[in-house]
Amino acid sequence: MPVPAPTDRDSANQDSAENAVAEGDGAKGSPAAGAAQAPPALLERLAAVQGMGPGRRRLVVLLPQLGDFDSLEYAQALAGALPQLEAAGIALLAIGIGNQESRERFCAFTGFPRERLLVDAEPQLHQALGLYAGLTQAGGPWPNLLLMCAGIGSPGTLAEVLRGYTGDRSAPQRIADDETIQAGPLPPIRGSFFARAGGSGFLRPFELATVRLQNMAEVLGHWRTYVPRDDFLTQRGGTFLLETDDSLLYRHLDQGILGFSATMARPLGFLDPWLG
Repeated sequence: MPVPAPTDRDSANQDSAENAVAEGDGAKGSPAAGAAQAPPALLERLAAVQGMGPGRRRLVVLLPQLGDFDSLEYAQALAGALPQLEAAGIALLAIGIGNQESRERFCAFTGFPRERLLVDAEPQLHQALGLYAGLTQAGGPWPNLLLMCAGIGSPGTLAEVLRGYTGDRSAPQRIADDETIQAGPLPPIRGSFFARAGGSGFLRPFELATVRLQNMAEVLGHWRTYVPRDDFLTQRGGTFLLETDDSLLYRHLDQGILGFSATMARPLGFLDPWLG
């Protein structure tokens, strides 16, 4: 069975260590003395985007393909946090892999603000920032994607899938009791169903799995809109929080599918020191 090349694994370990340093700095609410500057390739891209230059804090999210599990789930979380980000004076920008048609459908479905999303046909910025390209074994993007979904070259994926089915008392509730959700081939499901099955106020069994099924049904029903090309199915993303002087407050480099946050129970928990 194919496995990641040793260089990929070494890179993943190095990135994890670097992420931990960035998180440690961020927990103090300000960059550590001598904090690293944001990558030049990222700063160059931001210089061309109005309102994303130095002088304010900026949250920049590099998304995988717009039809990726991670892209939809992360965008939905960010859309819900927009009022807090704006109140804290943090400018938000996401850059994903797709085209203008992808962008329109993605924003309409997730609620992510259209003006805060840029799209690239190819992951050139992802590559310049050293983001994980995923498995690149012989056979092409689809076999590699399926292997990653099975946890090969994608640490944490299986555990995160399992959490979607078993629930998580440390994570917030995702579906309101009075909400109705249509998830793929299943009949409409009322949020009260999960309350009867497990209670309220936390992530109940099958609740997150149902949200993910709804996302999957949306993407599969409009596949070529979301994913114009299959070439970059395994490409992962990353998160960068920049201080006003372009130093890095926080960084997370995704190492696998459903790994867009170091704390998936609360994907935006890293922002706590700056949201007040």
